[in-house]
Amino acid sequence: MTAPTKPSSPTRPDARPGTPETSGTPGTVGEPDGHALHAPVIDWFEENARDLPWRRPDAGPWGVMVSEFMLQQTPVSRVLPVYEQWLARWPRPADLAGDAPGEAVRAWGRLGYPRRALRLHGAAVAITERHGGDVPTDHAQLLALPGIGEYTAAAVASFAYGQRHAVLDTNVRRVFARAVTGVQYPPNATTAAERKLARTLLPDDDRTASLWAAASMELGALVCTAKNEACVRCPVAALCAWRLAGKPAHEGPPRRGQTYAGTDRQVRGRLLAVLREAVAPVPQSALDRVWEEPVQRARALDGLVADGLVEPLTGGLYRLPQS
Repeated sequence: MTAPTKPSSPTRPDARPGTPETSGTPGTVGEPDGHALHAPVIDWFEENARDLPWRRPDAGPWGVMVSEFMLQQTPVSRVLPVYEQWLARWPRPADLAGDAPGEAVRAWGRLGYPRRALRLHGAAVAITERHGGDVPTDHAQLLALPGIGEYTAAAVASFAYGQRHAVLDTNVRRVFARAVTGVQYPPNATTAAERKLARTLLPDDDRTASLWAAASMELGALVCTAKNEACVRCPVAALCAWRLAGKPAHEGPPRRGQTYAGTDRQVRGRLLAVLREAVAPVPQSALDRVWEEPVQRARALDGLVADGLVEPLTGGLYRLPQS
């Protein structure tokens, strides 16, 4: 979701004419030729990439890592103000590690999925203890940090350090599904076939590979979107297997958006909002006022405690976690 700063003249393989090779059956892939895609997508990226703070050289690896945590399931517009406040307060991992985890939850605000704040705090502690406060460059060391999975490790290694890794987020998966595989949407969960395809499409040299990762991600975010895709602005529309096949409709289960109103997620958010705004432990009665239905409210509060986002105290008081 983040990307390296756009260079003025990237090194990349020469583009070759032709289309990616597929088996001819939607949903199956033979040996696609990524060379036909690399140059036009990277050229498009150089002209159209958004100027985002985590793409600037002064963001550093820690800024890239913070953005990757925040951008999971959250749009850029909501992340920007929180990201800037976060980096102003905690410009290095050691700064965050030295604060209570509850402060990370408080600063997370209304980004949603607040367990990400605890995971980022845990990663900062591990970076401080294991790596002298510097975000590690090695992919395996990144993957060993708490709260970091394959995607985040690959993204930080690629975008912060310019390494060659397949970076598969939802946007990239959708671009590959359409341009190469010939289907409208990728599967709900990343498959082994998608990982193999991503490795096949990866440019050979580190610099071009990191640009390709950023460029294909930006293409999915701005042009090859989930709805109302802008094929007229796509640099590889002439090569897109899905478009050339007449844009066949998605044949899998219906893709429904996540609901929020009335869910436990909404209740959890309201309970956390009370605790974030409080300067002292909060009594049970203050939490009871935010949601009328007692069973759902109790279930949501128990879930927050189990997730380590809320710390119960004696006397029926609650606060954000302090350790």
